[in-house]
Amino acid sequence: MDIEQLNVMEFDDLGGSGREDEVTALDLEHPDGFDLEYNDNHNNQELLEGPSTGPSTSNFDANLEPYEGMEFDSEQSARIFYNSYARRIGFSTRVSVYQRSRRDGSIICRQIVCSREGFRREGNENRSKRQRTITRVGCKAQMTVKKQSSGKWVVTKLIKEHNHDLVPPDKVHCLRSHRHVSGPARSLIDTLQAAGMGPSGVMSVLIKESGGINNVGFTKVDCQNYMSSSRQRTLGSGGQVVFDYLKQMQAEDSGFFYAVQGDFDNSTGNIFWADANSRMNYTYFGDTVTFDTTYRTNRYRVPFAPFTGWNHHGQPVLFGCALLLNESESSFVWLFETWLAAMSGRHPISITTDQDRIIRAAVSQVFPGTRHRFCKWNIFKEAQEKLSDVYHSHPSFEVEFQRCINLTETVDEFESCWESLVQRYDLGDREWLQSMYSARQQWVPVYLMDTFFGEMSVMQGSDNINSYFDGYINASTNIQMLIKQHERAIANRYEKEVKADYDTMNIPPILKTPSPMEKQAANFYTRKIFMKFQEELVETLAYPATVIDDMGSTITYRVAKFGEDCKAHFVRFHVFEKRASCTCQMFEFSGIICRHILAVFRVTNVLTLPSHYILKRWTRNAKSQVLLDERALGLPTNSQESFAVRCENLSQEALKYVDDGAESIHIYNVAIDALHEASRKVAAAKKQGPVPMHNTLVNGCQQLQPRCLDQDKKIQELTDELKHASKKCEAYQSKLLAVVKDMEEQKLKISVKIQNVRLNLKD
Repeated sequence: MDIEQLNVMEFDDLGGSGREDEVTALDLEHPDGFDLEYNDNHNNQELLEGPSTGPSTSNFDANLEPYEGMEFDSEQSARIFYNSYARRIGFSTRVSVYQRSRRDGSIICRQIVCSREGFRREGNENRSKRQRTITRVGCKAQMTVKKQSSGKWVVTKLIKEHNHDLVPPDKVHCLRSHRHVSGPARSLIDTLQAAGMGPSGVMSVLIKESGGINNVGFTKVDCQNYMSSSRQRTLGSGGQVVFDYLKQMQAEDSGFFYAVQGDFDNSTGNIFWADANSRMNYTYFGDTVTFDTTYRTNRYRVPFAPFTGWNHHGQPVLFGCALLLNESESSFVWLFETWLAAMSGRHPISITTDQDRIIRAAVSQVFPGTRHRFCKWNIFKEAQEKLSDVYHSHPSFEVEFQRCINLTETVDEFESCWESLVQRYDLGDREWLQSMYSARQQWVPVYLMDTFFGEMSVMQGSDNINSYFDGYINASTNIQMLIKQHERAIANRYEKEVKADYDTMNIPPILKTPSPMEKQAANFYTRKIFMKFQEELVETLAYPATVIDDMGSTITYRVAKFGEDCKAHFVRFHVFEKRASCTCQMFEFSGIICRHILAVFRVTNVLTLPSHYILKRWTRNAKSQVLLDERALGLPTNSQESFAVRCENLSQEALKYVDDGAESIHIYNVAIDALHEASRKVAAAKKQGPVPMHNTLVNGCQQLQPRCLDQDKKIQELTDELKHASKKCEAYQSKLLAVVKDMEEQKLKISVKIQNVRLNLKD
């Protein structure tokens, strides 16, 4: 497709009124069709600071040089990378023309240029009486990235040469795209401003806290602008747009929830909303949650903060959204408590946020039992500001630093690597680095592997924290655009989930081994999760498992890739329970069983995956079971789904029953007797027919009438009998283990006697 040269309006990198510049449109094609546009935000270079999304730097060389064909996970990753490269080289960046898909309105191509690209046109002299500094000199340096059908963004055009002098490292913090009031800096500024301190005093504190003006990351003018905007923060007429949208959604959807704190119209309040789908999705996938406050670090026009997670295809899923005009600790406490109430009070296993002290305090108060993780990419980004001199003088430091965080597999390995970095680059006196080390258990992956975060690898980390609205909402989005783009993103994500469901059901995966376990996994995992499991299973062929400790009922194996004995993992295998724990803790972190445990299963003839290693949230039927009461969410019930849920629950319990009951002849006999008794009681219940239940509302809660008490009593009796049978099984199992242990001791004694006899014969 040929596109004519276009004249588009852009603004110079120092702000102010805009003038027309001549920009050549990109000669690109896209299967969906597209609309060519430009960024109309005069601070468009701020987009390069981007959301908390970053490239996997392990794919780049030590100097992090861009090249044509280079791939990124998202458009924001590309912008962050190019801006990081620009900071190291000594120039400022801004975004130029971009293209949107005509199908869904998402951005599919972006051009990032040197801030001195183009020329400012003469004319319209009465527009401004202020003499403007000449900043455009026609520099051709740029990087263009285009979205591929795979979802990756690829560099399709790259020009490195500049026609102007570059800025030395000690001045680069003055360039516009590298000036950035971070979230922690904002919190400190807010505190000092509330205490009555002016811009000069605030900057003095910031310079002292950061260890020098070069490490602050922005100028006094930026500080003044932020202090002014924080006093005047408002959504203007857009506030009414939000309220109209919320009222309309609640009228159309009885499960729609929203709440307002304070006086939202006068810019002192906050608002939260979640539709029925978001609330229902939380019942299926609410084990891990990310609270994305990208707006705080990128000066977004609107303070938009979504709650997200991962669905059964490993895709981002939405749990609700917030607009935050007040960022006090009490406001975040209100938001978290309101969100939790909308999610029926069910706490997540883990939550990921930025490391701001106010958010940390609020999370600690509202989610005391939830594992709190800091966004890793936010910390990497802050490191570029706090350690800018190290980044400039030692180009290899960034890669080594990220490898130390991402690729170390044990605590000892990380500690050794960190100490080596600190000594090699003489960083022992850096307060920021020391504070991050003190908080390492909340952001370094090796300390978090014992908790579920729903990610396929530590490299995925929290780098894709803003991926749900990637390409739809950014620093140029105003409140009017927010609602429209919010709806587009939700519709697009729904399409992708439907497509993934269709592919899972209709495109059978290619099996790579004759293993019954692989066939089993292909039948219950979603397609993407199965591919990850299959990768682990195939790798077991290169991972021999060697017994290093055999206690009879528990055996410890050493598992290492052939030829890489120095990188061994240890698996503790409980023979009778068919349970194993690995030092890599991949199952605990991602819910996918690791190659090391699978290697042990291979040598111990465990041919199918035990039920306790199948996380329902990763299966095709992840949504078949309602974990919370549907009526509590204001959603209609579905009798067919309820029948499916009952079948699924019984099937899962039956599998567990078979696994436990077949361990020995004694347990088997107990299990058979209990099963026959249960069968008789089920048959009797079927003859009796359903017992009518009448509900009344007391203070909004459903209460059961006395006529249901008899049925409750019968259920309790059955439960007690089941517990009694279970205790018998446990007793038989304990006796069996004792017999096995006694046999092992006798075996050892006999072995010692034989050895003594041999010694006597020699004498």
